Amino acid sequence: MVGIVIVSHSAKLAAGVRELAAQMAREPVPIAIAAGIDDPENPFGTDPMQVYQAIESLYDDTGVVVLMDLGSAVMSAEMALEFVEPDKRSNVILCEAPLVEGAIAAVVQAAGGATLDRVIAEAREAIAPKASQIKASAPPTASSEPEQTQQGDRPPSNRHEIVLPVLNTLGIHARPAAKLVQIANRFSCEISLRNCSKDTQAINAKSINQVTTLGVRQGDEIEIAARGKDALPALAALQELVENRFGESEKPAPKTQQPAIAAGEVQSDEIRGTPVSPGIAIAPVVRYEPAIPDVTHLQGDNPEDEWQQLHFAIQTARRQIQVLGHKIANREDAGIFAAHKLFLKDPALLEIARECIFQHHYSAAAAWKQAIDKIVADYEALDDPYLKSRASDVKDVGLRVLRLLIDVRGISLELPQPGILVAPELKPSEVAQLNPEKVRAICTAVGGANNHSAILARSLGIPAVMGIGASLARLTEGTAIALDGETGQVWVQPQPDRIAQLQDKLAAKAATAKLPRQTKTADGRRIGIQANIVGVAGAKAALDMGADGVGLLRTEFLYLDRPHPPSEEEQVDLYQAIAATLEEKPLTIRTLDIGGDKPVPYLDLEPEANPFLGLRGIRLLLEFPELLKTQLRAILRVSHRYPVQVMFPTIALLCELRAAKQILAEVQEQLRSHGIRFDEGMGVGITIEVPSAVEIADRLAPEVDFFSIGTNDLSQYAIAADRTHPKVAHLADAFEPAVLRAIARTVQAAHHAKIKVAVCGELAAFPEATPILLGLGVDELSMNPTAIPGVKSVISRLTVDRAEAIAAAVLQLDSAAAVKAYLPEKIRD
Repeated sequence: MVGIVIVSHSAKLAAGVRELAAQMAREPVPIAIAAGIDDPENPFGTDPMQVYQAIESLYDDTGVVVLMDLGSAVMSAEMALEFVEPDKRSNVILCEAPLVEGAIAAVVQAAGGATLDRVIAEAREAIAPKASQIKASAPPTASSEPEQTQQGDRPPSNRHEIVLPVLNTLGIHARPAAKLVQIANRFSCEISLRNCSKDTQAINAKSINQVTTLGVRQGDEIEIAARGKDALPALAALQELVENRFGESEKPAPKTQQPAIAAGEVQSDEIRGTPVSPGIAIAPVVRYEPAIPDVTHLQGDNPEDEWQQLHFAIQTARRQIQVLGHKIANREDAGIFAAHKLFLKDPALLEIARECIFQHHYSAAAAWKQAIDKIVADYEALDDPYLKSRASDVKDVGLRVLRLLIDVRGISLELPQPGILVAPELKPSEVAQLNPEKVRAICTAVGGANNHSAILARSLGIPAVMGIGASLARLTEGTAIALDGETGQVWVQPQPDRIAQLQDKLAAKAATAKLPRQTKTADGRRIGIQANIVGVAGAKAALDMGADGVGLLRTEFLYLDRPHPPSEEEQVDLYQAIAATLEEKPLTIRTLDIGGDKPVPYLDLEPEANPFLGLRGIRLLLEFPELLKTQLRAILRVSHRYPVQVMFPTIALLCELRAAKQILAEVQEQLRSHGIRFDEGMGVGITIEVPSAVEIADRLAPEVDFFSIGTNDLSQYAIAADRTHPKVAHLADAFEPAVLRAIARTVQAAHHAKIKVAVCGELAAFPEATPILLGLGVDELSMNPTAIPGVKSVISRLTVDRAEAIAAAVLQLDSAAAVKAYLPEKIRD
């Protein structure tokens, strides 16, 4: 049966059309919709990847008919068709039939078993009955073309015109066209519209179809002409609409002008993004756009071998991208990874590489770089900003494959001078390289508070704002900007009064940070305050903020975005450098915590439908015991000189803990046999992140020296809500009484066994949560360094009795919302 795809700017409209059409058919017909965009404030639009996925979801050799409304829906459908495999494209037809009538006709024909050609023919003819009915019964309508009059009918002075640039992102697509037509129809004068940049004929500005199909893009100049008694007020109203970018919130510069603000130009402008790491920075912009590295070996030995090598690298890259896609499935930026996989299958890209290898005898790396350079140049030569921006995706994919081919880790991010790092995006491995003394803040086009890059930025104490989108283009090298990672605001060329406000806020934060090194409640109870970090820079930031040590060293970022795992010596060097920076303060090293949600090419992990329920944490380490043994040897060797303890991640069962301890015992015996010294009494702990671990905490506690509760994972597992899924992520809230009760039970089991318990998840960083955690009996809190002063301030004003009373009260509440509503007044008290 022929499948039908409905493409519309409105998800509700598409759903309604599908329902209406389905009701007309005798048999169920495969219908898919690709409509709307994932933007709560402005959900109207179309996405090429949605269209492609809709086509793929119901494709078979019978064929697929794609019906669209106007504007960007047509562009999205055309772009989606380019991603369809060449042997399928002839069976996927973009049909110009009207959306509603065409869908009904197509579905009726498809339900009857009609061929693809017949379904398309019926869809195209669907408008005829309505057209004939309207012609028979309706009064005459105005001509679709502006009325042409003979010379002298109206004096030429009655005609007025203006020429304006169109500045909004997608030009005059469906929504702007509708606004223009609505305003034009308020006036009795004749109004015409012409695309000067494309030198089109004038059309009737009161016709939605003609305005939409005029093809006005961002940066095009349009001529609006009006003739009649109210021509001048009509032009004034339309000029205001165009100059205000048709009311669209984003205000990029026209593509005919330089979109960036040149360094030194005096201008104050605010950009908003997603606040992901608190802190304030005022510094010049340092742009980071990683280039594809040079290839030294240009000639290949054997074309077949080079071709196979390239295919192997591409397949490895596809697996990495697939893993990333599973990590953020259904999130706003998940389409990036779907597009990246499609780029790797692009026949044009592969054909260029193949020609370079077999005809010019290039090496695999040289051929791939040649292909990437060619495709990137093609994209960058386009006029359309949306399509032009796809060049960055090709660069990203190209760099991923090229690094696999030439076996390199990446590019150093050591800044020559202090500044605010501005980049399209930053991978976790890149953030891990940053030096907080040089990188005063981070500002990226994409990203959010819950991704690994954001977590790393918080761990390093680097203020960060992500997700500023197209505004990134305005931040040129050397431009002075100010950034507030707590509010998500970025100011370009900030004025003196703005700088003064931010400096006052910085001073207030600094005053708060000047608290006693030892953290005690108002009645004298000692509370350990530690930091979650990644590298040496994070350790320094922890000390600067008054941490008692490191409660969580995330080691997984040593293992990512590289062709081989880190060696034992490499790990020893890093752990020793961090421990030395901490000046004899304790260091808790969590063993590798990765799985199907993090790309590790050398493990050749299969993509998992539910990576959080798959091979991750301790399960993965037990599957790859040599990986664990190497890391444990490095940790033990450092324990001889520094106060180090080890922590096993994501323990769910007692047998998992005992298996990990058995491997630790084997490694200890190996070191003894070789005369290598280590701390025989090194502490061993586990993270409590799984409900089963809470249930058997009384059995786990006698086996270890400490617990550390990871509230991020504990929340999502306890509530069965993936914290990366946009529709349910809000449910995975550590303030939920169910999660707080799990923490309380864990603390009770730990104290009964006379071991300490810490909280190392994000909940520890919320000052509002501090009274609850103290009241539940938590001994230590570990958090990103920048959160330490605020938490210390709350602790110093609390008594244990007060904290216990607050904790007891919130455990009886019904929801996270109720807990959060209850806390502010208690904090103020």
